[in-house]
This record gives sequence, structure tokens and C-alpha cells, in this order.
Amino acid sequence: MTAARTDWWVVVLVVAAGIAASLQIGKAAIAIPLLQAETGRDLAVLGWVSSIFAVLGLFGGVPVGALATRFGDRRILLLGLMLLALGSALGAATSGFGLLLACRVVEGSGFLMVSVSGPALLRRCVGEHDREIAMALWSCFMPAGMALAMLLGPLFGGWRAIWLGGAGFALACEIAVASRVPASAAGAAVSWRQLAIDAGGMFRTRGPLLLSLCFALYAMMFFAVLSFLPVLLIERMHSSLAIAGLLSGLATAGNIVGNLIAGVLLARGVSRLTVLAGASFAMGLAAVFVFLPLLPPAGAFLSGILFATAGGFIPATLLSTAAALAPRPNLVPASIGLLMQGSNLGQVLGPAVVGLVISGIGWTSAAALVAVLALLAMLTSFGLRSDLAGLSRPRS
Repeated sequence: MTAARTDWWVVVLVVAAGIAASLQIGKAAIAIPLLQAETGRDLAVLGWVSSIFAVLGLFGGVPVGALATRFGDRRILLLGLMLLALGSALGAATSGFGLLLACRVVEGSGFLMVSVSGPALLRRCVGEHDREIAMALWSCFMPAGMALAMLLGPLFGGWRAIWLGGAGFALACEIAVASRVPASAAGAAVSWRQLAIDAGGMFRTRGPLLLSLCFALYAMMFFAVLSFLPVLLIERMHSSLAIAGLLSGLATAGNIVGNLIAGVLLARGVSRLTVLAGASFAMGLAAVFVFLPLLPPAGAFLSGILFATAGGFIPATLLSTAAALAPRPNLVPASIGLLMQGSNLGQVLGPAVVGLVISGIGWTSAAALVAVLALLAMLTSFGLRSDLAGLSRPRS
């Protein structure tokens, strides 16, 4: 069911909920040095403060989508925001690292609920002509929330204050969503047995499965390059850590711009296949100039911005396409959940694989690896040709 007209306040509030969720990922990057000083634990252990979100998303996307189908997207979004606020607030009050990780599991569950139910809710509440723009705005939630955490995190007095700030933001978004976003009537009549059959069937549905693979390849490229860009800037440009972080944040902002441009292109009827394949090619080409000393240091940095900007075209396109390729309207949340599982698979594998390759062979090998991933993403996009046929229509 699609709304006859778009309530843009609903779009703003749902996107704000997504930003509140991704802020919980970004705050960990700021807090890890503070946690290391307080707990004395090494970075390998503290890395779980961040990576636990990706591990939960790797396995929970489709099940959470099934819950959204059963109970309604708004209820799952509100529950997710509540878990974000609760987990963050309890985490600020913990005295042990084990308890902090348990609270991060609560937060990660909330993040997954918000990230899966948000686009499903937008598809229901947005008019058809505005759908691509709304999905492009939603796809900005991850880089926007992480950038916000990077920008504001250092202004707080310590990691506990950062956690409390994250809890407050999530709670404020929950109140706003509850007061303005309309409830869904869908899902109440779906049996648990049928729901399990439908959710399992998503893993055998060609279109959503290829979209998930494409998102996994994109996430591997994006997080691999952006994770090592600060190190590259320090080595190649002799930047300080603060300047390298600022420049990396600028590159991440380019990703937001790419998401928005993709929404405009899709709304004007540009082929999704063209957007996906073209963006994948641009990412692979830009990565070569990032990792190889073919350009001066400033040129390598500009290539990093191009890489992130081109990459922004992909999430916006995949999110709107996943909803369109769902086998039935009530399976939109499960289709998006499968897409998010692909994204989290890439987040887990990308930095680890590229880091291993760089350690063993060097920066040259990283360029080759990302170029191969870009080629695979292009081939996956072409594999979607028949599924995407007829989805791109010019705006009337």
C-alpha cells in the first residue's frame, strides 16, 4: 500500500531515526581510545564494541524483516529506538567490559530493527513519485550518523557522556516518531508458519539475492578503502591523525552527496543497471589511484573523495530496488533485511581481507583486490538486467 501523497515530516523523522541508529556505530570509533585508557584492553578485544553490530546484522536481517511483516514496520521501528536508548543508557552505567558488550548487543538489535523497518515504512508512507528521493535520503543515514558522531563525540567529557548523548537522541526520535508517523495495518493476519516459509524463501529468490550480493561487494570495497584511508594519508601526505580524520570525514561526506544524486537520477528514470554498473566501475578505477602512487598525495585524496561519492550511488539504488523486487508487498521488510545482511557481510569481510592482503603483499595488492571486487559488482549488476527491466520510469 502506497500513500497518495508524501508527508515529508514523516520522511524527516524516519531518516532522523536512522541517523540516531548509525550514530551508535560512529560513537564507538570515538570511544575506543577512551575505553582503552580506562580498561587497559587491547584493540583486538575492544574492536568488538564496533563489530558486534555487523555480526548481528549478518544473521538477523531477514528474521527482523519477518517481524516487521508480522507486527508492522512502525512498531518494529519504535522498538528498535527503545532498544537503542536502553542499551546506550545502561552501557553508560556499566562498570565491566563484559556488561558493556551485552549492552552493545541490545543496541545492535535496535540498530538492526531501525535499519530494516525504516525503508519499509518510507515505502508505505511516501507517494510513488517521491519514492526514489525518499529512499535516497534514507540511504544517507549511515554516513550522516557516523559523521555526526565523529564531529560531536570529542566535545563530550568522556565515553559515558557520549553513550548518554546517544541514548537521549534515540529517545527523542522515538517520541517524535510515535507522535507523527502513522501506524501500519499490515501483518496481523500472517501466521508464524507462513512467515517462516516466506522468510526462508527470500534466500532462494533471484532478484533480492543478487541485490544482497551486490551490496556485500559494495560494502567490502567501501569499508576497505575508508578504513585504511587515514593510514594512507598519514603515510603519503604526512598528515597528523587529526587532519587525517578530518580529511577522511570529508571523503565520507562525499558518500552522502552520491546518495542524493542517485535519488535524483532514479526519479528522472535513469536505468538502475546504468547507475549500479557505472558506480561500481568508478569505485574500482578510483581505488587504483588511491592505493597506487600514480598521482601526487593530493590527487590520491581527491580519488578517495571520488571513490566515496561514486559509492553513494549504490546504496540508494539498492534500497529502492530491494523494495520493488520483493515477491509480494508484505515481504518488503524481509527483502530489505536480506539486503542488510549482504551489507553487513561486506562490512565484516572488507577491512579484514584488505588488511590481511596489505600486510602480506602491500598497497599494490589492495588496489588489485578492490578492482576485482568492482568488476564482480559490475557483473552482478548485469546479472540483474532481467529483474530490473521495467522498474525505471521517467517522472511524469
